[in-house]
Amino acid sequence: MAEAREHTPGDAAEVPGPSTNPATNLIMADIAMRAGSYVLRSAVEKGFLSGRYGKETASNIVQNKTLGQNIVSFALAKVATRSLPGAIVVGGGVVAKTLFDRSQKRRKSKRAGDKALIEQSKDS
Repeated sequence: MAEAREHTPGDAAEVPGPSTNPATNLIMADIAMRAGSYVLRSAVEKGFLSGRYGKETASNIVQNKTLGQNIVSFALAKVATRSLPGAIVVGGGVVAKTLFDRSQKRRKSKRAGDKALIEQSKDS
């Protein structure tokens, strides 16, 4: 251990964080960051929906997301953040879907989205 410590810079006596074990501090930091991202994601999703559907319905929509929806969004986010080609593919897909939605008649597209989200909010 002493030999490995010689090759790492920094003060060996100081371990930043609440624990004296740096591995424990790393785990705690990871948990805090993931919990924060879940809270932020939920707030952003509700914020996008609440203007059109109201706070209560938006909350129901977010709470009633299916396992499949969660898996797809997680997988796409992983692909997009792992590499530049992945980001380009996922970003291109998002742009293509947006352009497709906009190419449809406005009323038809809105009705289809409204119907899906209202049904999702009633699943509770």
